[in-house]
Amino acid sequence: MGLATACKLFRHSPSAKITVLEKEAEVGQHQTGNNSGVLHAGLYYKPGSAKARLAVCGIQEMVAFCQENKIQHEVCGKLVVAVDESELPRLHDLHERGKQNGLLNLKLLNRQQMLEIEPHVGGIAALHVPQEGIVDYPKVCDALLKKIQAQGGKVVTRSKVTALQNRAQGWLIETSAGPFEGDFVVNCAGLHCDRVSELAGEKREVRIVPFRGEYYKIKPERQHLVRNLIYPVPDPQFPFLGVHFTRLIGGGIEAGPNAVLAFSREGYRKTDVNLSDLCDALSYSGLWNFLAKHKRMSWEELRRSFSKKLFCESLQKLVPEIRRDDLESGGAGVRAQAMSADGNLVHDFCFVDRPNALHVLNAPSPAATASLAIGDEIAKRALARS
Repeated sequence: MGLATACKLFRHSPSAKITVLEKEAEVGQHQTGNNSGVLHAGLYYKPGSAKARLAVCGIQEMVAFCQENKIQHEVCGKLVVAVDESELPRLHDLHERGKQNGLLNLKLLNRQQMLEIEPHVGGIAALHVPQEGIVDYPKVCDALLKKIQAQGGKVVTRSKVTALQNRAQGWLIETSAGPFEGDFVVNCAGLHCDRVSELAGEKREVRIVPFRGEYYKIKPERQHLVRNLIYPVPDPQFPFLGVHFTRLIGGGIEAGPNAVLAFSREGYRKTDVNLSDLCDALSYSGLWNFLAKHKRMSWEELRRSFSKKLFCESLQKLVPEIRRDDLESGGAGVRAQAMSADGNLVHDFCFVDRPNALHVLNAPSPAATASLAIGDEIAKRALARS
């Protein structure tokens, strides 16, 4: 998102001097490089919300960007599957929501019609979402990086921000790569955005709580069971979507994720522990309030994290022929989930605007899909204040 914002700033103000500070050795190493690579069309989001608006226009812009820059992608469509009668009302509600959000050619399918698209799928009915797809987001980052550099911008890697001073003549940003100065700061720090905002003098009214999503991959000889994307009907009582199947743009099928508290904001393995991150999460009342509200779900997600059998049983609701032996360990991602002190998740985008700064404190899915559209909105806000 930071790269997309820099590109959009150049579009609106070609003479601007823009520097992107990246704490890693390369761009796109965390949320962007560890997600499942899905192009989200905006089906699930509340009509009129920023997520819905930006997802619908964002996927169109992202597909066009990939075509222009010859980035591998595919608009393959997905099925959202109702596994029994109890899910049919929610499936129909999704259909209406998608239409309100401006999605095109949505179609409710009966059992026979589902099998024509996904021959091994379970369930009794489905919603076909033809606009969804898959893409290589690290390659998108590489293309954005080249565009920034071609326009005279700088992307400085290994430059972790350690201090921010708001002086009369502008910002002084201390980093591991040395000091930088600027008139306006845009904070797109993802997993660390709340901490960067605090360095800039903001109170952390919402906090990032990291949730790790763990995946399995289907063994090559069983990948024929899934052609493209198969998703569950979301349960509004639970804050997370649930496990699903995703065909990867580079080949293979991914199954997952679950959602468990990560003991490090960059904790991609169960054994990854950062005491500072862990204490930050456990000392936050919002996390305990969240766990109190979602006891059963949290326990089930934790059990599934340590039980391949339970994980497989969840997957079998969507594809009954999946067996435990079909699954091998896959990757993991960490979601930068903003949470309020009352334990509620912040579901929409959250921006904090200041006269000489803009902080992006929540950029949930579909942030990758909609990064160009979100970047354009951030750029307009920033230029209006600078």
